[in-house]
Amino acid sequence: MSRLRRVLVLGIVLGCMGGGAGAAAPGSDPSVVPARSAVPGPSAVPGPSAVPASPGAAPSPIASASPVVPALLSWEVVGSIPHDTEAWTQGLLIDDQGRLWESTGIIGATSVREVDRATGAVLRQAPPPGDEYGEGLAMVDDRLLQITWTDGVALEWDPETLRVTGSHTYEGEGWGLCDDGARLVMTDGSTALTFRDRATFEVIGSVEVTFEGQPVPKLNELECVEGVVWSNVWETPFILRIDPGTGVVTGILDMRELVTHDPAIGTRIGWLNGIAWDPVTRTFLVTGKYWPTMFAIRVPD
Repeated sequence: MSRLRRVLVLGIVLGCMGGGAGAAAPGSDPSVVPARSAVPGPSAVPGPSAVPASPGAAPSPIASASPVVPALLSWEVVGSIPHDTEAWTQGLLIDDQGRLWESTGIIGATSVREVDRATGAVLRQAPPPGDEYGEGLAMVDDRLLQITWTDGVALEWDPETLRVTGSHTYEGEGWGLCDDGARLVMTDGSTALTFRDRATFEVIGSVEVTFEGQPVPKLNELECVEGVVWSNVWETPFILRIDPGTGVVTGILDMRELVTHDPAIGTRIGWLNGIAWDPVTRTFLVTGKYWPTMFAIRVPD
């Protein structure tokens, strides 16, 4: 990308993240963006040097590399469907059967739902057993795994019955989650991707994410695609392409132009959030919190 565009994007990605997202308590008023709690800075994130990649393996430090200039990736809208404007989208995925799943947040409005890919209608949905605040969602083999914001619990859902069948506990916040087939990748609002065991949910490693050598905080919803991690960044209109081996941002999708496809997005309070990969059409579905539309976009290989 041009130097001017790169400076602009870098400034937005790194410069607009100093404070919380708002003053309202989560779930207190859906017309106000729920505040995130204080986000730990890099010094507060446990370094992977304390977490061996596998039992008996030597600890590995946070990956570092010479600054790489991320590519400004081109994209095009190839389709769209309506999206529930009452859905505070936290996680989005398409499973191996082609079903579209969404996790929503806000205390009292959290759900896991199956969405019709043709109409955007909610086919089925269910709330969690308590007052959990839902966050990221991943399909792990034959079960859905939904993490929660500050409840410290990951809920296992049976996708056929939409009943919670198990759970895992963890420390810290939960934001985004995806499954790369070998391990789970999770965010907590910091600069780190945390890797977790698919069966036990135990931490098995982590890496700090950097954009041109600078740590990127507030990593949010995730999608694992063919060895690459794609991440929304809270309070920005960008999606980052991340090398999970080094944490380096190798590409960026500037999604601000989506507003031109649906001007109603400009009147909604919610940020861009939600990435689902369709391996059949090789397109992404993207949306945002309370957005009226879900877009199918194609990113050239």
